[in-house]
Amino acid sequence: MIQTLFGPPAKAGLLERVREKMSGAVQKTRENLTARVDELLRGQAEVNPELLRRLETALIAADVGAGAAAEIVAQLRNEAAREPRAWDGDRLRARLQEILVGMLERGQPPAAAAEGDPLVVMLVGVNGTGKTTTLGKLSRHYRQAGAEVLLCAADTFRAAAIEQLEVWGQRTGSPVIRQQPGADPSAVIFDALQAARARQAGYVLVDTAGRLHTKTNLMQELAKMRRTAARLVPGAPHETLLVLDATTGQNGLQQARQFGQAAGLTGVIVTKLDGTARGGIVVAIARELALPVRFAGVGEGADDLIPFDPRQFVASLFTAAG
Repeated sequence: MIQTLFGPPAKAGLLERVREKMSGAVQKTRENLTARVDELLRGQAEVNPELLRRLETALIAADVGAGAAAEIVAQLRNEAAREPRAWDGDRLRARLQEILVGMLERGQPPAAAAEGDPLVVMLVGVNGTGKTTTLGKLSRHYRQAGAEVLLCAADTFRAAAIEQLEVWGQRTGSPVIRQQPGADPSAVIFDALQAARARQAGYVLVDTAGRLHTKTNLMQELAKMRRTAARLVPGAPHETLLVLDATTGQNGLQQARQFGQAAGLTGVIVTKLDGTARGGIVVAIARELALPVRFAGVGEGADDLIPFDPRQFVASLFTAAG
């Protein structure tokens, strides 16, 4: 079976629960962004420069980013100028949502493993983003879909990370490949991929050290880990996902840029989306880095990591779940 990043299709009931989770997670951002937008556009019979200026300010306040906000407003301004009498507040609101979806759909589609190979997913990120916990939740996501998962404890600099991953392995029924603290992380990946092939595991999830993006030597080590993976499994790692704390806002963009240079990022997992009113950071990531958001952390529960759907996210920003 060919393995894909999101696993088997979700059942209808699960899709509804995912929609509800996303709507709840973005409540603070919805109140921050949509309330301002609705106030601006309520009863607006025409689109004028002052309205667009205030809309741009509202987008920046939601952490969409100055560049993305300027691009959005410029596009709205140009479109409205071509047929000014056809535009009002309701049409601008609808078009704003379409533009946001378009920005979030940028980037490469998810990778797939070759027939018979495990899909190798490497998680990277700085300390405090919830990387190891996110990896554990990701293993639960695949296990609930019936896939065989193997966890690779390549964060060998922090003994607690190995122990934490073993707890998740026990919770989800996923074997953990580990070595002693301080071991070469590339050696752990080597062991994990050999074990995955022997056990015919569908997914290998690799935890890496919570490295600071200013540590050049650690970035070089990360590149070495990628080379080791590629030697054992063609195309591995198939996905290298930056775990980014949504509450860090625009500071997270610098992390993504630095990791992208060394890690060959293919996407982002945004955690703690439920803990910020500035969830617009996901738009800034997609626009400025051309990186898609693959998953979103929407709570503290084991099931609170969900596949990210741009249309669902934008719809949740503008409409609360009923």
